[in-house]
Amino acid sequence: MPLAIWLKAGTSATALVLAMAGTATAATTPVGESSTVQAAAVTLRYDDSRAAGWEAAIAAGVASWNANVSNVRLVEAAPGSAAEIVIVATTGWPQATLGPVRPGRQVRVELGSQAVAQGYNKTRIAAHELGHSLGLPDTKPGPCSQLMSGSSAGTACTNATPNTTERSRVQSAYASGTAALAPTGQTLIDAP
Repeated sequence: MPLAIWLKAGTSATALVLAMAGTATAATTPVGESSTVQAAAVTLRYDDSRAAGWEAAIAAGVASWNANVSNVRLVEAAPGSAAEIVIVATTGWPQATLGPVRPGRQVRVELGSQAVAQGYNKTRIAAHELGHSLGLPDTKPGPCSQLMSGSSAGTACTNATPNTTERSRVQSAYASGTAALAPTGQTLIDAP
């Protein structure tokens, strides 16, 4: 066989081997995928359609949580759709089911006007009760800097921002892309 044919066959075989090696490598590492997989934030929907008069406070409380934690996002449920957090206005003291709520499950938040009548801040109440839904218990008595100190911080306290410890606990509870702790189903009433 002439040398030119051998070279041509060898070159074709080498090109085929290199092409096959490139295909095998490409198959093991998909384009655009990084080697580190990060869990997406858990999205929890809330329904405040029965919380007339509390809409601005709820929106501010939701904004506070969404600005301070990244493993869970609170979004308003579309009208008529299911929600994990059902928020209602009541005439009693604020109360909520202790979470952390999981997607597809449901907890209830009651925003009581009795606390407002006694001088407590609506936005702090809403953010505090949402904290229960995310798995945080009360930390009474406590200073105003602790959102979960609730009514024990007094009526002058308007802080609606979770502190470092509170943020960390919620981040940990939702770190794996789901609520890590088992919800207790316990209702916490925030009367002084």
